Amino acid sequence: MRVKLIAAGVLGLLLSSVGFAEIKRTASGKPDLSGFYDSGTLTPLNRPEALGEKQFMTPAEAEQFKKLSGLLASDADEISDPNRSAPPKGGDGQQAYGAGGVGGYNSFWVDPGSDLSQLDGKIRTSIIYDPANGRQPPLTPKGMRKMASTFSSFTHVNDGTASWLNNDGPGPFDGPESLALAERCLLGFSAGPPSLPGLYNNYKRIVQTDDHVMILLEMVHDARVIRMNSTHGPADNRKWLGDAIGRWEGDTLVVETTNFREDTGLYGGDQNLYLTERFTPLENGDLLYDFTVQDDTAWTQPWSGAYVWKREQAKVYEYACHEGNYAMGNILRGARLLESEAQAAGK
Repeated sequence: MRVKLIAAGVLGLLLSSVGFAEIKRTASGKPDLSGFYDSGTLTPLNRPEALGEKQFMTPAEAEQFKKLSGLLASDADEISDPNRSAPPKGGDGQQAYGAGGVGGYNSFWVDPGSDLSQLDGKIRTSIIYDPANGRQPPLTPKGMRKMASTFSSFTHVNDGTASWLNNDGPGPFDGPESLALAERCLLGFSAGPPSLPGLYNNYKRIVQTDDHVMILLEMVHDARVIRMNSTHGPADNRKWLGDAIGRWEGDTLVVETTNFREDTGLYGGDQNLYLTERFTPLENGDLLYDFTVQDDTAWTQPWSGAYVWKREQAKVYEYACHEGNYAMGNILRGARLLESEAQAAGK
């Protein structure tokens, strides 16, 4: 109850000066949310620790933040050398992606957004507004173990050997299920739910009827189907995206989602995740997206965030997450080869 009251109170403050006279409506009188949206923003999910409980920044501070964010790299227009050689064997030593830096996109392909999200005319320092420090609360011991397991294949240091054999327990490449959902192109990155801004593929499409609301996510091409004014299904019928039920509270679409699987699209979340989302149309056509995460076995307390999805005319195109599909066999074959070499060497 406390979380719902806080979320409702903050949402009310954010919308206090917003009028709804120009909101497009359906034949039944409900706000018509159908359309395309860009949820990209440079506003971080978690507030930089140095800012403490500072909720807002000035326009000058915002410009400085954008310059220092590192997300607007300067190599976007650099032309790749067609005569360049192959990457060095084993990669270039970079471990950011757990693969040794064997070549990737330049920033031309990165589209996180170009500005910071503003709510009620104020530039917020983070998407998260509760807790007051603007940061996700600490994980529980179970949550920490789950997070470490989820990213074991990402954080593995590629030194060209089967180094995981030196550790007890499962290895990061034992089988397809050992790899993160994002690597397997099942769920991932920023798609959620809840939907969070990512480095690219931030577009959404909403199709609305009186009985259902569909949200098509560009990232990993998932489609969430929200059943209106219904009840949740049985708890043993668990889904990757959970079981989403919607209702209208005035002009705000409220969606409550439960019955997730053990592995979710929210890193750290588990089958006990209970998600409350609020979609409120703004008079300029944008959408205020507010969410509250409750998962007692993953985080030590609930947490809430809000940011704006910008109305767009551009369409959502197919996101073909092919790399993890056709490369999965090679990932596993490479791991077996390294293990064979280690066994032959008597290690």
